[in-house]
Amino acid sequence: MSKTIVCLGDSNTWGYDPRGFGGGRWPDGVRWTARLNARPEWIIHNLGENGRAIPHTPFELRTLCGQLAALRPFDGLCVMLGSNDLLLGVPPAGAAARMERLLGCLSDFGVPLLLIAPPCFQSGDWVREEALLAASARLAGYYRTLAGESGAAFADAGRWDIPLCFDGVHFTAEGHACFAAQAGGAFAAAFCGAK
Repeated sequence: MSKTIVCLGDSNTWGYDPRGFGGGRWPDGVRWTARLNARPEWIIHNLGENGRAIPHTPFELRTLCGQLAALRPFDGLCVMLGSNDLLLGVPPAGAAARMERLLGCLSDFGVPLLLIAPPCFQSGDWVREEALLAASARLAGYYRTLAGESGAAFADAGRWDIPLCFDGVHFTAEGHACFAAQAGGAFAAAFCGAK
């Protein structure tokens, strides 16, 4: 029986394609969420949003919880956020503090949680400073600790060698395929108990 999973994320979950003027969206056949949705074991709700940082203020958390409540029933939540926080100058420890508040809110839904640390940035049009590269590499360590403390499953997409576009942030078409292949295993472990 298919499990319904809500994927909460930013532009890489939404499927942003930076190649066109002003950007666009990769088609269904490319996006990692759509690739998983095409499998019989998953029904995916894509709650990705371009530019989304980690919701952490009371208003942001209330708004998000309202969006999620409208999607019930679902069997699990996958969260991959933090890249935009880093791009906005929030240090990894600050992003982790925001994520801790978010996970606390999401735990109220009583379903398994999968926290995915985003792929590390690469040098590119959006990523020109070594400090930003280093910050993105440190985020996974904080998230791993958070997941352990909160009881969430954890996956580090920084270890998945995801090809990124010229901007150093967004997935290429190949990157979406790669991510879907790796995320499928993480989903099975988090939501079906597979090891």
